[in-house]
Amino acid sequence: MSEGRLVGRTALITGAADGIGEGMARRFAKEGAAVLVVDFDAQKGTATAQTLLAMGAQSAFFQCDVTEKDQVQAAVADCVARFGSIDVLVNNAYRGTGASRVETKSDAVFADCMDMCLYAAKWSMEAAFPHMRARHWGRIINIASLNGVNAHMGTAEYNAGKEALRAYTRTAAREWAGYGVCANIICPAAATASYRRFKEMEPEVAAATAAANPMGRMGDPEEDVAPVALFLASEDARYLTGNTLYVDGGGHINGVPWVPDLGPDS
Repeated sequence: MSEGRLVGRTALITGAADGIGEGMARRFAKEGAAVLVVDFDAQKGTATAQTLLAMGAQSAFFQCDVTEKDQVQAAVADCVARFGSIDVLVNNAYRGTGASRVETKSDAVFADCMDMCLYAAKWSMEAAFPHMRARHWGRIINIASLNGVNAHMGTAEYNAGKEALRAYTRTAAREWAGYGVCANIICPAAATASYRRFKEMEPEVAAATAAANPMGRMGDPEEDVAPVALFLASEDARYLTGNTLYVDGGGHINGVPWVPDLGPDS
């Protein structure tokens, strides 16, 4: 790993036990980074960290509910204490709330989603920034969604939370650029755990969705999405900040071709 693009760097990735987060963790480890695997699922998170260790990387697992501010702050502190710094911060963790019509979404559902999408990133970025500023080097990668960009039906709280995250990220990018800290957003389309569950429940709809993608398939977390995250985490992205990269096989170009059945109008 001595030839990797992230040798000497440390990375904290939330939601790293599965899907896109795990794909990024594996790719970063291959490139020489020390990776703190942060996730709510202790069993899967521990397994991911052990896989990275078996690859020869420095890694550890930190259990965290990203909707709890003190736990998010503790994760950042653990990364610094364990590895000596936090150079790359990836905010990826999310758990679904289900699809339903706009008028049925409760305040509690919205509040919980804002905690996961916006506040979790706010808390981790605030905690990581002093360390990045001290080293005059930092990379923040926040995972947003095409759901918000294209206004997918059924997920109003998620759409709003992810678009709020994009706005917050761009503002941080503007304010922190002079400190050597770059902050960018990825809107991915990949075969994550949630997509795999959707495919099992609705195979025909999933197949139609993948076929509608200009590239005719869903992306692979490690092979398609993680390399872009690697670029953003590397020295090569030192002059790129405040941007949204659509790592989606071109799916954002024509918007959403499908309309889910959300039940009768109330």
